[in-house]
Order: sequence, then C-alpha cells, then structure tokens
Amino acid sequence: MSTKEHKPASLLIRGGRVIDPLARVDGLMDVLLRDGQVVELGPVGKVRGGAEENFDARGLIVAPGFIDLHVHLREPGQSYKETIASGTAAAASGGFTSVCCMPNTTPVLDSPEWVTWVRQPQRGAVVNVFPVAAATQASKGAVLTDFRALQRVGAVAVSDDGKPVLNETTMRDALRASAEINFPVIQHAEDTRITQNCSMNEGRASFRLGLRGMTIAAEAAIVDRDVQLAQQFNGARLHLAHVSTAEALKSVRRGKRNRARVTCEVTPHHFSLTDADIRGYDANFKMNPPLRSSEDRQALVEALSDGTVDAIASDHAPHALHEKIIEFERAAFGITGLETALGLAITVLHLRHQIPLERIIELFTSGPARVVDLRGRGALLRGSHADLTIFDPKKRWTFEAAKSRSKSHNTPFDGWQFTGKVVATIVSGKVIYRAA
Repeated sequence: MSTKEHKPASLLIRGGRVIDPLARVDGLMDVLLRDGQVVELGPVGKVRGGAEENFDARGLIVAPGFIDLHVHLREPGQSYKETIASGTAAAASGGFTSVCCMPNTTPVLDSPEWVTWVRQPQRGAVVNVFPVAAATQASKGAVLTDFRALQRVGAVAVSDDGKPVLNETTMRDALRASAEINFPVIQHAEDTRITQNCSMNEGRASFRLGLRGMTIAAEAAIVDRDVQLAQQFNGARLHLAHVSTAEALKSVRRGKRNRARVTCEVTPHHFSLTDADIRGYDANFKMNPPLRSSEDRQALVEALSDGTVDAIASDHAPHALHEKIIEFERAAFGITGLETALGLAITVLHLRHQIPLERIIELFTSGPARVVDLRGRGALLRGSHADLTIFDPKKRWTFEAAKSRSKSHNTPFDGWQFTGKVVATIVSGKVIYRAA
C-alpha cells in the first residue's frame, strides 16, 4: 500500500466502468477531474482536454466516493483507541472519501466549539469529516443541545449514539426541532432499561453460552415509537442507526409508506454474521446491537435489496486490546469496520445474494449523501466534488488486522478472504490512497 499523496490540478481517469446510480450512468467512460471538481464524463477517448496525470482504470469500477454515516474516530479524549488521522487513513484504504463521526467522545461533541475542533486541519484528516453532534447536553437524554448552532458550524446531524433518547417528550422535542431546521436526528434504537448487563442477542446461542441476551423488542419498540413520533411533525427527519432486526424493519417500512422522512442504515457485520458465529467467548464478536438470528440477517439482506435500507454504514468502533481480551460480559461493545465494508458487501450481498453492484454502490454513495444532505457528493455529476472510489470487483484478497491502518484491531474478520478490493481513493481530485 502507498500513502503518498498526489496533488495534480487535473486527473483523467481512463477506461473504467463508471457506475453512478444517482445519474443512472453505467458504462465504460473517461472521467476528467480538475481543481477539485468533476469536469467531464464521456466515452473512452472522447473527453476533451488533457490532464496533468492519467489513471488507467481499465477492468475497474469507478464510483462516486463512498460515504460512511457511522464512524467512531474517538477524538477528543480517546486517542489510545483511534485518532482522526488514523481513522481517516483506515477510511481511505476502505474506499471512503467522507465519514460522519459520532459524538460519544470525551468530552461529548455537544457544543459548537467541539464540533469546530473536530473539523480543524490540525486533526490530520485525509478524508472529509462531517461531525454528528450530540442531541442532548452531555448525551444525558434530558436537555436538547442547540441544534441550530451546531448545524451552523458544520454538524450534519445530531445523535446520542450509544445512549438512546429514551424519554418520549425529549424525543418529540428533538423531532420538532428537526422539522423546523431540516436537520436529521439519528437514534441508537435500544431500550437500555431492559438490556442492562446483556452482552449478546437473546436466543439459542446466548442460552448455549450462558450469557444474558438482548431481546428483539428492545430495538423494535424504540424504532416503532420514534417512527410514530416522526409522523407527527411534517418535515421531521429520523434516521435509525444500525437496524438489526426484522421487527424493526416493519416499522421503518410503515413509516416510509406513510411518507414520513424516515431513513435507516445496516452494518456489514449484521448482514454477514449471526449470533451462531460467536465461538469461545471471543469479544471480537461483541457489538451493539448484537449479532442477531439467521432470520433477522435474511430480513436485512432483503431490505438492502428492495430499497428499504438507505445506506450501508460500518459503525467503525475501535477499541484497545485490553478492552477486548477480557471476559465477554465485561468487554467493550464494537468492532472496526472501515477496511472490510466493501469486501463484505461484494462477497456477501453481490456474490452470495445476487444484489446488483449498482444497488450496492447506491448504498455507499447517493443513499448516505441523501440522509445527511451532503450536496455535491455521492454522485459524479458535472461540478460535483471530485471524490471517487475505484475498486476491482473480482479481486480476491485476505484481510490482515495486523496491517490495518486503524490504531485498533478488534475485528471478527481477521484472516477472512474477500472478493472486491479498493484500488484507489480520490478526495478533491487527489489520490490519497492507492493499493500497491
């Protein structure tokens, strides 16, 4: 791998299969980038004007830059797990040109000052970072933050991620404010009042392992309540993070049918694994929401295919080794995910379940861009940001956690063989990552 950054004023990407679901483009084309923008798309050899550099994309897919709605970069305050610099380096190697970082840091991102801090160049980000600010002060679920002030300094949404807004009045007030300023509220759907001391899904696997399990109802009830609340305010925007159960998807579908502005995301680990895959109390399989049943996993695949789900999001959650190599019940929730997301999507969704590449790319690009209004991203329209992901859909490779660019290596996918590999990541017309 190479981390060398190239900074041409212009770049011609030649001969790749360009797939842009938003623009309904799918064909062999050249793409000309200049001064950080997409200047022209055209048939191979027909683009007017030269470029300072050329990129031979023959045999590769050229897509709009991937966007991850759900990433934990751990700064401020938890840099022993990850930094903005290391997390965005991992994002680049996974093909992501933009990431939305969650606010459960130390301190919590609940003020304009901390949102501004995250976005400063001194943080060393190599991809676009869009902060998600806290929905309530210190994410305690009581007093709403100043949504308008947070939006003004660059926050793209609010969330108390990991600490769901349980109080119905508070959530109603949040959605009312969302409608007033057209600002998404992201909910971690879990009734934590009934999941205390639970460490995995309730089912046969939890019984076999002797571990206390989280019920499906703990997720589904919160989703159902919030979808109903979102329908009370014209224009309220509710986004449901890491949906993991068939029951919760029923409420999402109902909200969409009723034309509420309800969106949702699904993670690669939830569409790839089930609770039956947990072996030997390996805490690299411990995440929240937990791995669910095979029936739930199949429901997620169907929802990804039929358009119910708006985005694939990694929920990249790095943890230090000492937080994972302890008893399963005491270990931290979460796994890394930026570098394995595309490989899992192509291997599991495309090859195993025949979901078209166009749909998978939509879930990584225009879908998430629409959720948080990243205008000029998620598509290769003329004049849009020159953010692109180039990948080989047939390349077989093995993920080695020890070689990850993340500071943490807590993943259940160490040693897995995937099909589908990122070849290059381009941000603002600059090649920031290129596979060796």
